[in-house]
Amino acid sequence: MTSTSPLEPFGARLRRAMDERGPLCVGIDPHASLLAEWGLDDDIAGLERFSRTVVEAMADRVAVLKPQSAFFERFGSRGLAVLEKSVQEARAAGALVVMDAKRGDIGSTMAAYAEAFLRPDAPLFSDALTVSPYLGYGSLSPAVALARESGAGLFVLALTSNPEGGEVQHAVRADGRNIGATMLAHLAAENAGEEPLGSFGAVVGATLGDLSSYDLDVNGPLLAPGIGAQGATPADLPGVFGAAVRNVVPNVSRGVLRHGPDVSALRGAAERFAQEIQGAVAGA
Repeated sequence: MTSTSPLEPFGARLRRAMDERGPLCVGIDPHASLLAEWGLDDDIAGLERFSRTVVEAMADRVAVLKPQSAFFERFGSRGLAVLEKSVQEARAAGALVVMDAKRGDIGSTMAAYAEAFLRPDAPLFSDALTVSPYLGYGSLSPAVALARESGAGLFVLALTSNPEGGEVQHAVRADGRNIGATMLAHLAAENAGEEPLGSFGAVVGATLGDLSSYDLDVNGPLLAPGIGAQGATPADLPGVFGAAVRNVVPNVSRGVLRHGPDVSALRGAAERFAQEIQGAVAGA
């Protein structure tokens, strides 16, 4: 993207995309074992073929594509070039791109991470970025400020699906509230008064079971990994997210990607997940 004009806020664009295309987010995760399943070599040519195929199959029909930057970074500058092209082509085809980079640092370093992904004229500009708040939520301030300025969004790690996350996210503060709940409260404050949806979302695992003790109504999107290979199903979403389920962006990666490299098979898998998700949300 070359224009420096701010976009319509991410939350508004995401709400419209979810309403028009359904809420499904498909990951672009070209790890070595998946490349092998596709009959591709674990090299730049395989990476490029994989990414191009996923974008071709998905970008004109799903609401969100989520490339995992690590799987591109491992190939160095050539891998980043593939990532740049994938992001630009996905956005040109109408998908919103959430860059799954989980950046988190302080001061000028956090500002530089934000500029890499949230500045509209940056080669890797994405509609939203995943970030880690575990140097303190205030450490994200440069990313929050640039996201507001550019019309982008953030997804903040709050209640993640990995078992190790609990030792930090469930730790209880002096005020009696745990860290995960604290992050949700920060996001609710960021999104206060925004319509139809705030631009600052949380990452909340779909595998976590009953979360009724948490206030998930942050007036922003909830990116929900864990559906498919990690064991959660679309039918689980209402039980996990309750009244906030309409703002959930369920992420499926391997459950869709294992059907490649055939484009029609990838599309069919995505459509099945999308229909199951829409049915579960509508019935909530």
